[in-house]
Amino acid sequence: MATNDSVDILNSAYLAVEYIDSFLPDNPLQQPFKNAWNYMLDNYTKFQIATWGSLIVHEASYFLLCVPGFIFQFIPYMQKYKIQQDKPETWEKQWKCFKTLIFNHFFIQLPLICGTYYFTEYFNIPYEWEEMPRWYVLLAQCFGCAIIEDAWHYFLHRLLHHKRIYKYIHKVHHEFVSPFGMQAEYAHPLETLILGTGFFIGIVVFCNHVILLWAWVICRLMETIDVHSGYDIPLNPLHLVPFYAGARFHDFHHMNFIGNYASTFTWWDRFFGTDSQFIAYKEKEKKQQLLTKK
Repeated sequence: MATNDSVDILNSAYLAVEYIDSFLPDNPLQQPFKNAWNYMLDNYTKFQIATWGSLIVHEASYFLLCVPGFIFQFIPYMQKYKIQQDKPETWEKQWKCFKTLIFNHFFIQLPLICGTYYFTEYFNIPYEWEEMPRWYVLLAQCFGCAIIEDAWHYFLHRLLHHKRIYKYIHKVHHEFVSPFGMQAEYAHPLETLILGTGFFIGIVVFCNHVILLWAWVICRLMETIDVHSGYDIPLNPLHLVPFYAGARFHDFHHMNFIGNYASTFTWWDRFFGTDSQFIAYKEKEKKQQLLTKK
C-alpha cells in the first residue's frame, strides 16, 4: 500500500512538472545542442564518445570550474570572502596539486573511464537524441546520484579518518589545511578509487541515457570544487539546494581534520552528531561578530 502511494506521488509530481514545462518558452540552445549531438553520433563511434567524450567533459569541466577560485586570489576585494584568510594560496602548492591531479586523471581515472563504453553496452544504455530524458528528469536523476554518493562518501570518508588508516591514504588529501578549488581531487590513488566508487553507484541505479554520465560528472565537480574553494561567496546558487553543506562546512573539516564527513549534504553529520564541533564553532563566531559590532 505504501509503495503504491509513493508511486502515485511520484507520478503526480512528474505530471505537474511536465505541465509547468509545457508553458515555458522554448530553449534557444536546444536546437544547436541537438545538431551538435547528432553530428557527434554521425562522426564518432560509441566507444570514442563514451571514452574520449567522457574524458573531455571531465577535464574541461574540472579546470573551467577551478578558474573563478584561481582568479579570486588575485582580487583584493574577494579576500573578505576567503574562509581561512591567514593561509593564502601559494604557487608551490598549486603546482604540486596540478601535477598530482594530472597523474590521477590519466593513470587512475582514465582506465576507469575506458570501461564506460562496456557499461553502456552491457546495460543497453542509449546514445540517441530521441531517447534523451527531459531536463527535469535529468535533474532529478543527478539529485538521486548526489544522495547516494553522499551516503557512500560519509561512511567511507569517516572510515578513512580512522587512526589506523588515516596516515596511509587520506592524509594526502589533508596536506592542504586551507583548501582551494583545484585541490578537490588531490588524493592518494587508493582514495580516488575508494571514494570515487560512490560516484558510479548512482549511475548504475539511474542511468537511462549516456547524457546522465556527463551531467552527473558536471554536477559532482561543481559541488566538490565549490566546497573546496576556500571561499564562502554570498548568493551562491548552490545554497538553494536543500541541506547543501557548502564551502564553510567542508573548510572546517580541513581546518580541524575531524567531523563534517559528508560530501554534499548535512543530514548524515547531523544524525550522527559529527557536526557538533562545527556548530559550536559557528556559535562562537556569531558571538564574536556581535561583540565586534558593539
